Formats: sequence, structure tokens, C-alpha cells
Amino acid sequence: MGDRRRSRRPAATLAVAGLLFATAACGSGSDSAGSGDPNTLEVWTRSNPDPAATYERVFAAFTKKTGIKIDYQPVINFDQQLQSRASTKDLPDVMINDTALMGSYQSQGLLKRIDPADIAGGDRIDAKTWASTVGVDGSHYGIPYSRQAMTLMIRKDWREKLGLPQPRTWQDMLTLAKAFADDDPDGDGRKNTYGMVVPGSAQNGYAAWWGASFLWQGGARIIEPTKDGGYRPVVDSAAAVRSVSWLKKNLFCTSDNAVIQPGALTAITGNATNFQDGNAGMYLTGPYNIATFDQALGKDKFEVVRAPAGPAGNDVLADGENIYFGARTGKTEQEQALAAFLVSPEGQRLAMTGKSQPVVRIPVNSTLDAATVHNDPRWGVVQKAYEDASVQFPNAPDFAPIKQDTADALNAIFTYCGSDVRAGLKELDDTLAGDLKDQDLLK
Repeated sequence: MGDRRRSRRPAATLAVAGLLFATAACGSGSDSAGSGDPNTLEVWTRSNPDPAATYERVFAAFTKKTGIKIDYQPVINFDQQLQSRASTKDLPDVMINDTALMGSYQSQGLLKRIDPADIAGGDRIDAKTWASTVGVDGSHYGIPYSRQAMTLMIRKDWREKLGLPQPRTWQDMLTLAKAFADDDPDGDGRKNTYGMVVPGSAQNGYAAWWGASFLWQGGARIIEPTKDGGYRPVVDSAAAVRSVSWLKKNLFCTSDNAVIQPGALTAITGNATNFQDGNAGMYLTGPYNIATFDQALGKDKFEVVRAPAGPAGNDVLADGENIYFGARTGKTEQEQALAAFLVSPEGQRLAMTGKSQPVVRIPVNSTLDAATVHNDPRWGVVQKAYEDASVQFPNAPDFAPIKQDTADALNAIFTYCGSDVRAGLKELDDTLAGDLKDQDLLK
């Protein structure tokens, strides 16, 4: 096998001159030059039109309340365009993006330090959630905004038709997946259904994103912190070998190819649509899909349950979004006012409700309950998973190359059924050591 470290690139090489920004004005009718006004904040989110509509409503409420205008730009190619702006030392004032990107942004000097005490209402965010904004130097570089955890979504009507219980263990899940594939749960007399949807492509790290929950449930981790402030790779542990071997044998390299959907190893979330298309019975995924599945299938057709337990429990991957302040933008007071509104009960409720896609899933404000705000008990399942049984990717390092190299390795292991899992994970462990060494974090 070739050297997977070829996939790593310094973030600055992503800069592309002359990129045009996708822009949308909110509230003030400002344009992209509005950030020069001391009472206007240029705010970026990584959003398609539907969630962008929710953000527009939230920012309009903020402007009405405070008089501070928002030049809102929903940017789809966020990282590439951010690098272009960074190259001109003209960053957005505020950015809302994934927690796992914090280490990358901080290492490039793109972010301001944050003192949680300076954010009104910050004391209503719990310590676990604040911890996900701490960088390698021990300082905070973001404000938590939204959190979520993976849950298992199941075709309830199919499961009940076949007389099978909700899965509690990996083996239960496998039994249910095989039944969905083999026992005609849709009743059309044809073998045209699949057990489980898997976005297993290496593209953009999807195989690592999906597979992480199974690693956690098997007792494995990808990297772990050391006592002296560094990190070390641990992905070749016995627990990881057992977990990856189980997945390979039972999902990817089985004689019954219908356990997972066709093309799973080249699928990303954008084209892994078999669940909402009505021909797959399970999907371990994020709660943002609940509204999509309600519309496509009907709320009564599927259920949201905690992930089945592996040998070490039922921990799942947690992730979410943080609010980041661009370095050297000179609008600290206005930025802090926006952050305070976004994490307030009012701001969080606005972002969780309405006709457009919610941009806050699990509220970071501890006074709010997701099931109550959404008026949907299924969101309580998600919140409980986040609070009691979730693990996030380490956010302090630049996790992007680590995630990508992990996805490359898992995808290769699952693709070549004759490959040696232990050897593949050992090679990945060596690659991750190189990733950490590149960041001066290998200890």
C-alpha cells in the first residue's frame, strides 16, 4: 500500500485567489463590505439555503434586539474561502462551524482567545461542553453553540411487521439488518431492501465519521492525550482490531451483500439516501435527518433509539458547532453581544424551531430541554445520548488530517476483504504518529 500521508496538505495551500463568496444579507440589507462599519458584524456559517434561512431569522431577531447589524454570508465552500480571506488578513468577524475544526483554525492563528466569563450566559453552558473549545495551550478559542450525538434510526413499521425487538447489542442490530434484507419487510414480494445505510467513503473523512461510534463502543480510540500535554496514536489497540474486524466480517465482507446498501464504500451522506428512499431499514446518523425522514417517510414509519451496545458500551460520536471570533477584527464588544444572544434561551429556541432546518440540535444552554423545545420526545433520545454516552473527536489538535487518514485506512480495510486488519491499523497508527509529529504534538 502507498503512503497515506500523501493526503495531508498544509491548510494554507487550500487558498485559491479570486474565489467569490456566496452571500445573503440579513436584517440590515448590508453587502459584503459592511464589515467595515463598527456596528456591523460579518458572520459566516457553512450552510445550504434551508439552514441559512433559519440563521437569517435568528440574526434578524438579534439586530432588532440590539441594533447591531449582521452582514450574513452562508458559505458552502467554507474552508477554501476562509483560507482565501486569511491570505489577505481580512477575516470574518464571527464564524459558526464544526467543533472539530477548532484545532486547525487555532493552529493557523485565525481565532481570538475567548474568556468564558466574558460571554453573558456562558455559565449556563456545562463544563463538558465548554471543554470542547479548549486548545492545546489551555485557552478557549470558541463558544459552544449546538451539539448532537449519533442515534440509530430504524424503520419501525418493518421491525414490527417482522416481530423483532429494538436492537440492544451489535448482534441484535446484525440480526435485524439481515431480516430487513432477507424477509421482505416492505411486503412487495421482491428482495429489494437493505439492512443498513453506511456512508463509508473515504471522501471528506466519512468512513471515520461513521465508524467512530463503533470504535468507541468497542473500547477503542484513534488518538489520546498524554500526561505531558501531547497526544499519541492508539488506533492499533486490541480493542480497535476486534471492532474493525467485526465490522469487516459482518457488514462489508459477507456473502449476503444486502446487509448494507450497494456502493456503501463510495457513499457520502449526500448520496446515501436509501433510508429516506424507503429501501433500507437502519441508519446510524445525526439528528438533523429527523425532519428529512419525517417528510420522506412519515413520522410514524421510523423510530429514533440509542445506539446498540458493543463490547465496551453504547458510546457514540458527538459533534456540533462553535461560535468563533476572527483574529484581529477589532469588534470584540459586538462579537460578545452576538455570542451571548446565540447561546441565550431566546436565541437557542429560535435556532431550534421554525419551518426551516434547525441549526441548533441539542441546546448548549442548560436551562433548555431538546424534547420540550422541539415538542418531540425523539429529541430527548438524542440529548440523553449526548449527555450520557458520547465521545467527541479531540478538538485541540488539527484533527482534519487525522480524520482523513483514518477514513482512508478504514475504507481500504473494508474494501479489500483479504487484507489483514491488524496490519492495516498498525500502518494507520504509524501514519497518525506522523500527523501528530507534524503538529509538534507527538509525545
